[in-house]
Amino acid sequence: MKRVVITGMGALTPLGNNVTAYIKSLWAGTSGAAPITRFNAERFRTKFACELKDYDVKTLLDKNEIKKSDLFTQYALVAADEAIKDSGLDFSTMDPFDTGVIWGSGQGGMQTFEEQVAEYIEGDRNPRFNPFFVPKLIANMASGMISIKYRLMGINYTTVSACATSNTAIMDALNYIRLGKAKVIITGGSEAPITEASIGGFCAMKAMSVRNDDPATGSRPFDVNRDGFVMGEGAGALVLEEYEHARKRGARIYAEVAGAAMTADAWHMTATHPEGLGAYHGMRLALEDGGLTADQVDYVNMHATSTPVGDLSEVNAIMKMFGNNLDKVHLNATKSMTGHLLGAAGAIEAIAAIASINEGLIAPTINTEELDPELPKGIQIVMKEPLKKEVNVAMSNTFGFGGHNGIVVFKKI
Repeated sequence: MKRVVITGMGALTPLGNNVTAYIKSLWAGTSGAAPITRFNAERFRTKFACELKDYDVKTLLDKNEIKKSDLFTQYALVAADEAIKDSGLDFSTMDPFDTGVIWGSGQGGMQTFEEQVAEYIEGDRNPRFNPFFVPKLIANMASGMISIKYRLMGINYTTVSACATSNTAIMDALNYIRLGKAKVIITGGSEAPITEASIGGFCAMKAMSVRNDDPATGSRPFDVNRDGFVMGEGAGALVLEEYEHARKRGARIYAEVAGAAMTADAWHMTATHPEGLGAYHGMRLALEDGGLTADQVDYVNMHATSTPVGDLSEVNAIMKMFGNNLDKVHLNATKSMTGHLLGAAGAIEAIAAIASINEGLIAPTINTEELDPELPKGIQIVMKEPLKKEVNVAMSNTFGFGGHNGIVVFKKI
């Protein structure tokens, strides 16, 4: 099979509106959480989230793109543009059928849906819908608009697997290039879930932190006092490219996508398997797919959302996977800073893992003041300060409602 590498990255996150700013904030241990400004959240159980900051879409997209797209698609276009420019690709010199887009979004156009339904109900149910309602709503429009903007005529679709969505997209892109079905695929994920309906729905599930008096400390994975996740928004984009194609054009290569796997918990709609059974097998299969073994993994960017059940489940899987190598592998949870970007989480966390490979640093897990006594002994969680360490192999875990597990492994090249 053909080898696949990363040659471009783009990020739009609560910690920074490009890759450089995002990574700098990760190393600094910055929290992106603050009171919600998108709408009046006073009556909601959770009143804070990790919103984008100093972001003006009018400076990044043209009026036509803005008019015809939901926020999640706008975020996708911005991140994809940075990644494509970063890659140095010149699509005018390539066969357009050799380049595709495989994108991911868990919720799609939630804001569009919410606004249009509210307008319909408040307008005496007069069926005068915006003609862009459906195109803005559907999740596949992000991949569609990226392909339209750059005239990319190869493989094009969108994955939906809740919070495992981005890793599902990355895995699919990896395999299509491996099989020779494309030379380049723009992949990643975007999400715009800071809306009344989305926040309200997760509040009803009691899934989110209620540290409204101190939002910056709300996301605290592994901490004994963790009380739920913090919502985030944004996008991450990766340019996956066939290795020989990248080498011949003299591209800068950030890392190789060594392997990936998907499994299902087949356990519960919203809860992970308590023993992390699906997660364990996903990690095992991802390493097997990449021809790697557990003792070669230096770092795992954990899914770790700061929920009482989820964090323990993942650690149980980690123990089973790396039990004999706990002294070598370091763990962290960047959601402690970014919040949980749902379907976009895997994309920005892949960028964090790749940054660790390139810069020899592992970002800290912030806010974890007292480890949950139920956590097994021996695990090495990076806390408070970034860790200097040579990272040759990094794993990124993502798990989603419905029991979806998506794991991607990157390695230095």
